[in-house]
Amino acid sequence: MNYKETLDWMFNKLPMYQRIGAAAYKADLDSTVEILNYLDNPQHCFKSVHIAGTNGKGSTSHSLASVFQEAGYKTGLYTSPHLRDFRERIRINGEMIPENEVVTFIENHKHKLEELELSFFEMTVAMAFDYFRKEKIDVAIIEVGMGGRLDSTNVINPELSVITNISLDHVKFLGENEAQIATEKAGIIKRDTAVVIGETQEGSRDVFIKTAQEKESPIYFADQIFDCRKKNNNTLEYNVFDIYKSNGEYDLYLKDLRFPLLGNYQKKNLATIICALDLLRDKFDITESHILEGLSKVVSNTGLMGRWQVINKKPLAIADTGHNVAGINEVNRQLAETEYKKLHFVLSVVNDKDIDGILQLLPKEAEYYFCKADIPRGLSVDILADKAKEAGLSGEKYNSVKEAYSSALANAAEGDLVFVGGSNFTVAEVV
Repeated sequence: MNYKETLDWMFNKLPMYQRIGAAAYKADLDSTVEILNYLDNPQHCFKSVHIAGTNGKGSTSHSLASVFQEAGYKTGLYTSPHLRDFRERIRINGEMIPENEVVTFIENHKHKLEELELSFFEMTVAMAFDYFRKEKIDVAIIEVGMGGRLDSTNVINPELSVITNISLDHVKFLGENEAQIATEKAGIIKRDTAVVIGETQEGSRDVFIKTAQEKESPIYFADQIFDCRKKNNNTLEYNVFDIYKSNGEYDLYLKDLRFPLLGNYQKKNLATIICALDLLRDKFDITESHILEGLSKVVSNTGLMGRWQVINKKPLAIADTGHNVAGINEVNRQLAETEYKKLHFVLSVVNDKDIDGILQLLPKEAEYYFCKADIPRGLSVDILADKAKEAGLSGEKYNSVKEAYSSALANAAEGDLVFVGGSNFTVAEVV
């Protein structure tokens, strides 16, 4: 098979949660353990950092990888989902896994992948770990796919575990309240291994503390230790922060840190990232300069896309992958701080989210461009438009995300803002 044929086989042969949803979800690690045993457990051949959380884990993972890269470490990065190219999921020093490596892995192990009836995600995790071992990386930043306890990535023994935050998402699989979801996320906490919690939240704090105590693992709440103070107004390039660390009182820790991830919600992620790096400096040769350089270059070093990303300047168009109630709340806060005359909102969502909850949060005064992302899991544009109307939102339906986006650009007058969002897959079609 060539690369395209290989991808077609992967997408069609193996269940892929991002495309079809619940039918692809497996609530155990048995198949992952089997395939990794068959591959002689490549995950034990490199050091790692494990990142879980409802929102912010992608930004956190890419940022840590960029800093390690600047520090001279050969750095693997495993994330999901991809936006444009499957190979975005598996990178070394920012470079995507070559097409021929994908083809070769499938060719060499196709019989075993079929025999074990692996999900798409299980197979991708195995491919990533096998590739990282082959390339003799120094460290891998591993992002959890969903949850934590039963996620296929939860077979590593990391140097540090990180849980960014908890909110209601994937409730069918992870639980119906913050404490239940936190229990699943806390499953990545390993014995005698420090864990960073990004946000202190009433519904999850005690769960994390209890699990850390049971595992005899040091626990650090980033937002109680680090304060990130923004020094400039939003630009279209970067924000500047001074970082303070609490030692009874707050002392200056890092000055004039330039961070090109523009959403104000990144302030929470930044505290998590800095707290993680502060602990990792005990195990790796990471200097203040590496941190400043790595975070300023996170986009160029890692290829991160879709986080309050400017995709057009005249008219101004921004894309963001916020896709659950907590993510949309952050988008709303950012929109409220953004100057524009009229908002043109290109919207599509997937069918297993809290659609009504999301729609109730969206700004009523915007003009909406309803569409469906090109995946089976996408919500029908007719259903979306009907539900949006019930929520007091008005707009037109379009046959595709690209058509909706083009119409929004054409309709936007000077000073207007075009926003594209609702899911990763909406953003994937325009970035």
